[in-house]
Amino acid sequence: MFDQATVGLLAKGLLESLYMVLVSTLLAYIIGLPLGILLVVTDKDGIRPAVGLNRTLGFIVNILRSVPFLILLVALIPFTRAIVGTTIGSTATIVPLVIGSAPFIARLVESSIKEIDRGVIEAAQSMGASPIKIIYKVMLPEAKPALIVNGAIAITTILSYSALAGFVGGGGLGTIAINYGYHRYQTNIMLVTVVLLVILVQVFQEIGMKIARSTDKRL
Repeated sequence: MFDQATVGLLAKGLLESLYMVLVSTLLAYIIGLPLGILLVVTDKDGIRPAVGLNRTLGFIVNILRSVPFLILLVALIPFTRAIVGTTIGSTATIVPLVIGSAPFIARLVESSIKEIDRGVIEAAQSMGASPIKIIYKVMLPEAKPALIVNGAIAITTILSYSALAGFVGGGGLGTIAINYGYHRYQTNIMLVTVVLLVILVQVFQEIGMKIARSTDKRL
C-alpha cells in the first residue's frame, strides 16, 4: 500500500508525536501538579486558606485555559523562538504544549483532590499533622486513582494539541496529516495518521485505567 519512504515518514511522525506528548506531559505535570495542590490548599475551605492568592492563581489558570490552543501556539511564537531558537519541529512544539496544558492539568489535579472525603483530612488535622504531611500522606495517596485517570485524560488532550501544531510545522503525525492529506490531497496518508492517533489515544487511556484499577479496587 505504501512504499518504504512513506512508511519511514509515518514511523518518524509517530516517534515525534510520542516524544512531544510524553515530554510535554512530564513538564506540564511538574508545573500543573503543585499548582493544582496550591489551588486546593489555599481555597477558602482548604487547610491553609489564602483567598487572595487562590483567586489570583485561579484567574491566571482560567485565562490560559480560555485561549484556544492554536491561537496560543501562534501567540507564543516569539517566546518559543527565544527558548529553543526555532518555532518549527517537535522540540519547539513542546514549549506551547506545556504552557497550554499545565493550567488544564492544574484543574484536573484540583478536582481529583477535592473528591477526597473531607473527614479524612479533618482527622489528619485533629491528630496535629502539618500541612506538608497532610498533602503527601493524605491528599495525594487518597487521590491517586483519580489523579491517574485524569492523567490519562491529560495525555490524550496533549496528543490532540500536538496534532493541531501540524498547522504551523510542529512535527509529528499532525504535520504529516496537514502536509500530505490536506495540501497534497493524499487521503490515504491522512487516514493512516488518523488511525495512528486513535490507537495512541486508546493505548494511553487503557494504560491509565489499568494503573488506576491496580491502585483502587473500586474501579
